[in-house]
Amino acid sequence: MTPSARPQPLRSPEPSRRVLLTTGSSDAHTWNLVHLQLFLEEHGHSVLNLGPCVPEQLLVDTARMTSPDLVVLSSVNGHGHQDGLRAARALRADRKTRTVPMVIGGLLGISPEGAATRTAELLDAGYDEVYADGTPPTALLRRLADLGGACTGRAAA
Repeated sequence: MTPSARPQPLRSPEPSRRVLLTTGSSDAHTWNLVHLQLFLEEHGHSVLNLGPCVPEQLLVDTARMTSPDLVVLSSVNGHGHQDGLRAARALRADRKTRTVPMVIGGLLGISPEGAATRTAELLDAGYDEVYADGTPPTALLRRLADLGGACTGRAAA
């Protein structure tokens, strides 16, 4: 195989980012987290996956210790809006985590009615982006690329 014919790794041309990935405290699903973790790692990012049913204080404590470039909450159970509000309020109330960029996505409500209101409330609570269910994971790559600047203060996973 010639050097030009070798498969190229699926790495982002952007700098590697440190992502803290989780669900809300009531969401026991893991397949979404595994999918997002593998996807982000394949694109060169470092992911700390806290797993399902993460209490807000654990999220805050972990964010304080690891200084992530982005916190990602993924919801499958339909209660992402409620869980997400609690998580955002906890992160924004802490002096060390109040400026960490945060996004949330997935099934944020149990019905499509009220989606615009849920989105507005999540943005008001401190999320930088709210992704509707079905948004492709490439949206996270765009968000990570838009962070700009060097990655600083990151702890190893």
